[in-house]
Amino acid sequence: MKKSILAIAAIVTLAFTSCTDDNNPSTPKSTFELKVDDLKGDINDGSVTLDPSQTYTLSGALVVRSGATLTIPAGTTIKTDVTVAETALYIAVERGATININGESNNPVVMTSGKADPKESDWGGLIICGDAKVNTGDNGTSEVGGLSYGGNNNADSSGKINFLRIEYTGSKFSPSKEFNGVSFFGVGSGTEVSNIYTYESGDDGIEFFGGAVNASNLVIINSYDDSLDFADGFQGTITNVYISGITKAGIEGSNNGDNDVAIPMTDAKLINVTIVKGADAKFTASEQAINFKEGGGKQTYTNLFVSGIDTFAKLDSGSGATARIDAGDFKVNGSNFVSTSNTTAAYVTSETGAGNGATLPSWATKIQKQ
Repeated sequence: MKKSILAIAAIVTLAFTSCTDDNNPSTPKSTFELKVDDLKGDINDGSVTLDPSQTYTLSGALVVRSGATLTIPAGTTIKTDVTVAETALYIAVERGATININGESNNPVVMTSGKADPKESDWGGLIICGDAKVNTGDNGTSEVGGLSYGGNNNADSSGKINFLRIEYTGSKFSPSKEFNGVSFFGVGSGTEVSNIYTYESGDDGIEFFGGAVNASNLVIINSYDDSLDFADGFQGTITNVYISGITKAGIEGSNNGDNDVAIPMTDAKLINVTIVKGADAKFTASEQAINFKEGGGKQTYTNLFVSGIDTFAKLDSGSGATARIDAGDFKVNGSNFVSTSNTTAAYVTSETGAGNGATLPSWATKIQKQ
C-alpha cells in the first residue's frame, strides 16, 4: 500500500510540475558571456538581458544572431570603449533575431560615446535586419556589418525599440561606406518603433532600406549627411518627426539607385513633420528640405512644416522621378508637387508639423539630450 501511495504521489507531483512549467515557461539561457566592462561578441542562442543598474562598455561589435534575443531595460546606458577603433563599435541584429529596447518616458535606453569630448562618428550605431521585402533583392547584405536582410515577409518582427537615445554615431570606413544612427534593413511591420532620439550622427540620423516597418516619434538632431532617409521600396508610415541641424537633406526619399522604377516601389507616408535647418552656419541644408532622389517612388507628406530653407526640394531629373511627379505621386500638404513652384512658401503655410512648428514638441522632451 505504501508503495502505491508513493507512486500516486509521484504521478500527481509530475502532473503538477508539468502544468506549472506549461503556464510559466522559463526563459531560455544563452551561452553568451555577458561582461559589463567588455560588451561585445555574438549572441548565438537563448535570451540575454542587460542590467539597468550597470553602465556597459561596448568594446567591439555586439551581434544578435538568428534565433537569439537581446533585451535592454529602461534606464540602461551603453558607452563605447575609447581605445577601440570607431568602425569596430556597433550593435547589430541579424535577420531572424530579436531586440527589445524597453525604454520608458523620461527613462530611455541610452547608447553613446565614452569619450570625454564626444563628437559625431565616435562609433557605428544600431543596425536592425529583417525579412521584409526590399526592391534590391531578397538577400541583400548590409553595407556595414555584412548581415543578410530582405525577404518576403512584410509582417516580420525584429522586436521593439521604444524610448532610445542614441548619440555620436556614424563612423566611416570611406565616403561611401558609413554607419548611420539607426539603420533598418528590410524590417517588417511586426517590429515596434517609437520614440527614438538621434543626436550628432556623422552620416544619416535614421535610414530605412526597404521593408514595411512603421515608426512614430522620431527626433533627429544634427546629422552630417541626411537626417531621415528611406529607399529601396520602403512601404511604411512615419508619424511625428522633428528634424533640426541639417547638412544635406532634411529627408532623402528614393526608390532604387540602379533601377528607378524597381518594384515594389517606395511608398512612404509621413505625417506631422517639422524640418528646421538649424541656426549654426555649418548646417546648410544643401540638398533642401526634401531630396526626391533616384526615382523618388511615392511620397506623401501631411502636416509638414519647414523653417529656414527657401527651396523646397531637390529633384532627380531622371524619367522615373519625372513620371512620379507627373502622376501626382509626390504630395505635400494636400497638393501635388509642381516643380515650377519649387519654393517652401508654395507648400508650407500654417502647418504645425511635429506639434509646435519650429520648436521642439512636448512629446520629444521625454527622450531628448539633456
